[in-house]
Amino acid sequence: MSDAQHIVCPHCHTTNRVAPDDRAEADCGRCHQPLFTGHPVALDQAAFDRHIGRNDIPVLVDFWAPWCGPCRQMAPAYEQAAGQLEPSVRLAKVDTEAVPALGARFGIRSIPTLALFKGGKEIARQAGAMGASDILRWVRSHGG
Repeated sequence: MSDAQHIVCPHCHTTNRVAPDDRAEADCGRCHQPLFTGHPVALDQAAFDRHIGRNDIPVLVDFWAPWCGPCRQMAPAYEQAAGQLEPSVRLAKVDTEAVPALGARFGIRSIPTLALFKGGKEIARQAGAMGASDILRWVRSHGG
């Protein structure tokens, strides 16, 4: 499995080695849950660092808050995008009210803000609510 990729489990956050062709059907070696569910994974600070630092696939993060109208408006589109982008891209959500340190760490000034990470580094950012097709186009235009 020399071409194996590291994929972090959305359930227990364990790093798994998976052959690229097996990603879509792969289960976690630790908790035996599917590695891809077609839904965004909610991240706290520890899980965020693990997903950003250990996934070999791009990770798209929605920085949002429960009181934000545009965030709630975009949520179904983001959910739809997860079903179409996985298993090539992991989609995650960070509630900036519950985890304010992450919003501060990345200088999030408005929400919703989408940030695309690859190889542990932020490679693109987009503020404002978007529809599913716009999310897909934006991610793909940045190599996701």
